[in-house]
Amino acid sequence: MPVGAVVVKGGQVIATGHNLPREDHDPTAHAEIVAIRAAARALGDERLTGCELWVTLEPCAMCAGAIGHARIARLYYGAADPKGGAVEHGPRLFDQPGALHRPEVYPGIGAEEAADLLRDFFRERR
Repeated sequence: MPVGAVVVKGGQVIATGHNLPREDHDPTAHAEIVAIRAAARALGDERLTGCELWVTLEPCAMCAGAIGHARIARLYYGAADPKGGAVEHGPRLFDQPGALHRPEVYPGIGAEEAADLLRDFFRERR
């Protein structure tokens, strides 16, 4: 799962996800969305209060919005995404005055390894 997401609560993995837009013919099926949906089903609640989300790549605007709506407590991500990211790049959604929720953000966790995984993953698809 090189391009992936994991939802953790209380040290326990609740759900995982990986990118499925092509397989599912669904442009919203990013790893974060897939994992958030699975976690919400597993916990029986649309609010993922107290959960952490670990992702390979800085979330895009759609995924950052979903993270806010889900009330994810902490976001950890590996590689920065200057082109499509929306947390520390682009619109910086959690810094906007109208943000519904602002998770604690921990960028650059295993950044080099995450960037290598992503490069290899996309090189194989070209």
